[in-house]
Amino acid sequence: MEQASWIPSSIDLDRPSAARMYDYYLGGSHNFAVDREAARSVERIYPGMSGAARANRSFLRRAVRYLLAQGVDQFLDLGSGIPTVGNVHEIAQQVHPRARVVYVDVEPVAVAHSTALLADNPLATAIQADLRDPETVLGSDEVRDTLDFTRPIGLLMVAVLHFVPDSDDPDKVVARYREALPSGGYLAISHGSLEGVPQDGLDSTERIKAIYHRTDSPLVLRSRDEIAGFFTGLDVVEPGVVPLPEWRSDSADAYISAYVGVGRKP
Repeated sequence: MEQASWIPSSIDLDRPSAARMYDYYLGGSHNFAVDREAARSVERIYPGMSGAARANRSFLRRAVRYLLAQGVDQFLDLGSGIPTVGNVHEIAQQVHPRARVVYVDVEPVAVAHSTALLADNPLATAIQADLRDPETVLGSDEVRDTLDFTRPIGLLMVAVLHFVPDSDDPDKVVARYREALPSGGYLAISHGSLEGVPQDGLDSTERIKAIYHRTDSPLVLRSRDEIAGFFTGLDVVEPGVVPLPEWRSDSADAYISAYVGVGRKP
């Protein structure tokens, strides 16, 4: 298959990408036939997937606004995905025009489009890196040049940790990022979970997981306690680690089987 000139040469157009499927759910256009086919297969099993993706986006907006209200004006967005309306820098710079943002994603299309979007924005940048390699992310020139680690930083891990398998030791990965957070910094997480899924929905969940196992990011759903463990050593802000629609909701979010939370480093 001949690839358009804007598509990074490393892209495998025969394998769906979780990031590009998410872009499709959100109504974006930076996805390919193989991604749309996989995403539609998920939607046939769970017609509410697009609403769930928008609910995650809504949590991201609420979390960023909360952090801005606490005086945080710089953000590290891990697993940021393909840029759509309501990116972190758009939310943050509306409130604080000098807010700084670094987007990090392993997906080449996400980084290519983020880079193009930010070409005229000197306070925001995007890098291609794997969040499972904290030393590379935290040591990158872009992160160190953009963010001031002597001041509070908002670390965002929204709808991404459920793509990190246990074999990659997500607890150790998140612990390294928590360690790097300056005092007064915050960690915001949303993560898919099987808790709350009715018994008759478990088969559908397994079928959805099977679809994601065909992508570059197999889906791993965790319990509330496992998700709460990612906030070890942080002061979790009210209302705690809760189902997504219960976190400072300002609208009627669609149902989504996920837990979210925000924690502050003392």
